[in-house]
Amino acid sequence: MSSASPSSATALEASDDGDWVRAIGLTELEAKGSAIVKAGAKQILVFKSETGIYACNNRCPHEGYPLKEGTLTQGCVLTCNWHNWKFDLESGETLVGSDRLRRYPVALRDGAVWLDVSDPPRDRQIAKALAALSDSFAHIDRRMEYDRVAREIARLQKAGGDPLDALRKAIDLTYDHFEFGTTHAIAATPDWLALGGEMARDPAEELVPLLESIGHLAWDSMREPAFPYSDAVKDYAPAAFLAAIEAEDEDEAVALLRGALAAGLTFADLEPHLAEAALAHYADFGHSAIYLYKTGQLLARLGEASAEPLLLSLVRSLIFATREDLLPEFRGYDERLATWPHDRPAPAKAPTADDFRDLSAKQAMARCLDFAGDPEALFHALFAAAAWSQLHFDRDWDLRSDVKVSDNVGWLDFTHALTFGNAVHRICRRHPHLWPQALLQLACFVGRNQPYVKAAQDVTTWRVTDAAGFFETQGRGLFDHGQPEFIVSAHLVKVWTAAREEYLAAPEAPWAEDLLAAVKRFMSTPLKRKHAVRAARQSLAFVALEG
Repeated sequence: MSSASPSSATALEASDDGDWVRAIGLTELEAKGSAIVKAGAKQILVFKSETGIYACNNRCPHEGYPLKEGTLTQGCVLTCNWHNWKFDLESGETLVGSDRLRRYPVALRDGAVWLDVSDPPRDRQIAKALAALSDSFAHIDRRMEYDRVAREIARLQKAGGDPLDALRKAIDLTYDHFEFGTTHAIAATPDWLALGGEMARDPAEELVPLLESIGHLAWDSMREPAFPYSDAVKDYAPAAFLAAIEAEDEDEAVALLRGALAAGLTFADLEPHLAEAALAHYADFGHSAIYLYKTGQLLARLGEASAEPLLLSLVRSLIFATREDLLPEFRGYDERLATWPHDRPAPAKAPTADDFRDLSAKQAMARCLDFAGDPEALFHALFAAAAWSQLHFDRDWDLRSDVKVSDNVGWLDFTHALTFGNAVHRICRRHPHLWPQALLQLACFVGRNQPYVKAAQDVTTWRVTDAAGFFETQGRGLFDHGQPEFIVSAHLVKVWTAAREEYLAAPEAPWAEDLLAAVKRFMSTPLKRKHAVRAARQSLAFVALEG
């Protein structure tokens, strides 16, 4: 009960529940109209109007401005004059805005106003915070409530709840709003969590990784309707599952996946088949393999209870993945894969990045066959070539507005070679029969990026002499990256994580120096994210040639 009058006071006086405190004398409140009462850390605003006495938090739940400076109308409608949020103190409803204002039960006793300032039980506070988080997502058809998401996670933590439950809830709320399945919002989440777990120094930095992950999920699903998954369930059979993905038959693949989960299969059981599907093609510019790797890492943190939404999203992304090996530039992929010399002995001389310099994608794939006898060495050569290419990216291509659509190349085209390389390196160590697919696809990245590098440019300024200090500095900078776009901050943390994982595993690798310099250059250079003149010119050229 949030209001009181003489007629309702008797029943309240009889109650001995809660933590009641004397707030203010009734005569004094009537003279003032309103008053602020402090109870521990709580700052409570008490109103007397013609419709009753009301008590609520003095801080507006929007941005914390004092409601004491607000306006009370209609007896019980309180307006925060900073942003016009309105609260019905009688019903508790938020009339304008989205967050709820906490009210306190009121009683009249011996000519004074008493308030119950007790907090709800821990379980109820946790449930309320998760429900409020859900409510914040219910409004993403209209707005992105980054600050409110932060507050709800903080409330969950304050109540003693598991902060990861907020992430689990966010995934449950959004996974079927991704029309094409897994996005970078999911792929970046395990990297954010790892960063926070290792480097966070205070509660604010501990909150940032969850806020970035949940905020990105909200952003990617904003204004998107639900795209439901089939409810059908079929007995799982790996061959049928792979065939359904290859045929782009989502309903069949989902039914088989549901059958696998119903039979108790875990991600570890399904990963070999998902890896086959992710690397069956040069798919989605490498995202399929990256998403598989990151989904596995995320499930390791969240537990198998999150397997259904995350694996459904992953399967959908495999169904809708573009297949770049069908494009003219990469069309030799199937032929090279079919003729891969599995029995070839290790080469007398280990390959290096120079073996793949100035080659097209087709030429780079053909060169891979020469070194097929030592997949690990071939990986290091290709990864070295990818790191060198990113370090020597000719940024003019990113800034120019007079290029063809096929030359719309930017930083992220280069970073994907590194994150893809990191993903397939880990996948193929568990499933080595997939090395041919992974290496040929990494060669596609290397060949595709060659026309956009400038070998003669001076890169000495980007060289790193203290690897540990570099990763420490860059990692700490991610907590307050300042990037307005989630897709940019996601790539920053993903590139940092992939480079660090590879470097720590092999600090003496031939690519180490170039990798650190490439990452430093990428993370230090502003990204041009909007190409207005380029889009206008390309659109005019396109329309001019329309029939």
